[in-house]
Amino acid sequence: RFLEMLWITRLSAFFSAAMAVIVLYPSLQSFPPAAAIRSSDRSLVSSFRNSPPFRNAAEECLSSSAADSNVCNPSLVHVAITLDVTYLRGSIAAVNSILQHSLCPESVFFHFIVSSEKTNLESLVRSTFQELKFNVYYFAPETVRGLISSSVRQALEQPLNYARNYLAELLEGCVNRVIYLDSDLVVVDDIAKLWKTGLGSRLIGAPEYCHANFTKYFTGGFWAEERFSGTFRGRRRACYFNTGVMVIDLKRWRRGGYTRRIEKWMEIQRTERIYELGSLPPFLLVFAGHVAPISLRWNQHGLGGDNVRGSCRDLHPGPVSLLHWSGSGKPWLRLDSKRPCPLDALWTPYDLYLHSH
Repeated sequence: RFLEMLWITRLSAFFSAAMAVIVLYPSLQSFPPAAAIRSSDRSLVSSFRNSPPFRNAAEECLSSSAADSNVCNPSLVHVAITLDVTYLRGSIAAVNSILQHSLCPESVFFHFIVSSEKTNLESLVRSTFQELKFNVYYFAPETVRGLISSSVRQALEQPLNYARNYLAELLEGCVNRVIYLDSDLVVVDDIAKLWKTGLGSRLIGAPEYCHANFTKYFTGGFWAEERFSGTFRGRRRACYFNTGVMVIDLKRWRRGGYTRRIEKWMEIQRTERIYELGSLPPFLLVFAGHVAPISLRWNQHGLGGDNVRGSCRDLHPGPVSLLHWSGSGKPWLRLDSKRPCPLDALWTPYDLYLHSH
């Protein structure tokens, strides 16, 4: 079904696709503002319709042990996603997409990171996905507030955007590997395939883009200073990678103190201004050239357009396992404003928001 939708969408003109979405979804309304949602826990919980229960469908799924909801169960697939009001609709769609395409959905354990202790997001998740295995973790904004510098887009400055740096500390010590996913994506393949990615001697795995202009992620001052640019010396292949989709070896991360390594670059940024783009450059500084490459099908990124205008984009050539609306344009906002991009129609089947709410 997904391939059929993709074929139709890519051949359709923008106007035709936009009209089709409007016809199919005549009652689309704007997502409630953050203040309105926070004002009523009941309103928050009832903002999304219930997902149907998902059951293991493959013979190779572990029947009895998979039912064990203990986070330390070694048979589980671990996925970490942030939850906040602004991207909540995207996070719920991402979870729904993972469950829909997983052969063993009962074996997936979700780790939700929140930055507010006064929230009812846990109740929302539990009511929307009634048999989901998950834990919720509080990430204190004060942890990084003094380390964050201004970026090209305000959304990139939010403390929760940096929670991925602290997964090794936030998650239980028995969780030795995790898939980190952004909130503006949907998975259209079995997440277990990504989970089984071999990292070899590497700490993280991610799709790499070696034809991208790697130098543009840092300022001229960075490249002019040997004490900064020299960090890439000896790295045979320092390529750009998107931190919205990563497989992370948490055991090695903890052993090597990588959270502190990232923080050191953020401290330098505060005084030297060596990059412009949020939480990505510190990851490049620490890991670029030391990443286990994952198939590009697992991050068809950039669908949200550039970081300012959010212009419409087409898919990159090749197969697709994950669609990622990185950039400033988000599918739920464009759909609600009746100005969708053609590919936004591929996000709508996973949207559980109650449009009449």
